[in-house]
Amino acid sequence: MRLAAILFRLAWRNLWRNHRRTFIMLSAIAVGVWAMIFMTSLTRGMVDQMINDSINVLPGHVQVHHPDFLDDPSINNPLPYSDAALGEKFAGGEFGQWASRVRVPAVISSERESRAVTLLGIDPSAEQGFSFFDYADVEGRFLEDANDNGIVIGKKLAATLDTETGKRIVIMSQDPENEIADRGFRVVGLYTADPVSVEEAYAYVGKSTAQSLLRIGDASTEAVFFGDDYRNVEALYDAVSGALDDSVSVQRWYEIDSYLGTMLKTMDGFVFVWIIVIFLALSFGLVNTLVMAVFERVREIGLMLALGMKPASIVGQIIIESMLLLTLGLTIGNFLAWATILPLQGGIDISIVAEGMEMMGASSVLYPKFHVGDMVLASTIVLVLGFLASISPAWRASRYEPVEAITKV
Repeated sequence: MRLAAILFRLAWRNLWRNHRRTFIMLSAIAVGVWAMIFMTSLTRGMVDQMINDSINVLPGHVQVHHPDFLDDPSINNPLPYSDAALGEKFAGGEFGQWASRVRVPAVISSERESRAVTLLGIDPSAEQGFSFFDYADVEGRFLEDANDNGIVIGKKLAATLDTETGKRIVIMSQDPENEIADRGFRVVGLYTADPVSVEEAYAYVGKSTAQSLLRIGDASTEAVFFGDDYRNVEALYDAVSGALDDSVSVQRWYEIDSYLGTMLKTMDGFVFVWIIVIFLALSFGLVNTLVMAVFERVREIGLMLALGMKPASIVGQIIIESMLLLTLGLTIGNFLAWATILPLQGGIDISIVAEGMEMMGASSVLYPKFHVGDMVLASTIVLVLGFLASISPAWRASRYEPVEAITKV
């Protein structure tokens, strides 16, 4: 312990022998760490938002369908359970928030235009907790219950159809007998969504109304379940799977949308690679700083060796010096990253590139996500790589012959 304290004191004093070089290296490390954490937070925020938005639109962390529904999303592939049966199976609290719904392709027509949409028959009270938009923000009103005879569409779709609240439109789909099922609806509300493309994709009606339109009794086409964290859905998946038999398909969100699942894995890998690439650039400066520090103290190192200090102690002193330099730089960089990200967590308006972001499935407001885990990962990698980078100059310093080092000019 006494030797370690002595080496620590020597390393600290040597670190500040050349203030300018130390400050330059500290600045480089701090800026590099800040860049790592800041860019990672921006990227994580964008990816998290894209995944959450997509899950909310899909929606559900765990979803239940007829085995053929995803390949053929028609009313001919309903769930083999009635609404009452689903209510009995999922009455327990271990299933979190859930809802059953009718989702079928349809054509919506106004006096002027027609568009293909996805018709969603829902129970508003069951879905309010995980809808991708706020019912209170709907222009007009949202559906009041499962028997509501109105329809709610997106503002962009309303503009495309040249219609508005209070006007009538016609919904056409197909019933189980492959006959045309059509009905007129009055537009009671217009919703907004981010990204805007979603506004043209979905039209909402009451679930009972949709069931009546399609002549399917009290059948549904899907059941969706939400947990606490989209990264950890295994417990929810096991609970839902255990309550059902093999007549249905139970899938996690990343199995239904493999693109989003791949994006999440890619993001986690990107963080690791990004940190390593940034530090590899910094490591050249770190090694150069340590090598120069060793060159400046050749005679001093030779004298310590001549007085009996072991080569292992010389190695320890140089490594402690590099660890102190890295720790100071990490502390400053992490604080700068936190101080920079904190005021931006309310959102960054990137509407100037909204069209490009919409093509990627992202919204026009970016919310950085500051993860403590990213800071810990970055600090750990930097310290480990810094330790490895300091071994070479430390070993070189320990290999000096005392007499040659003392007499070296």
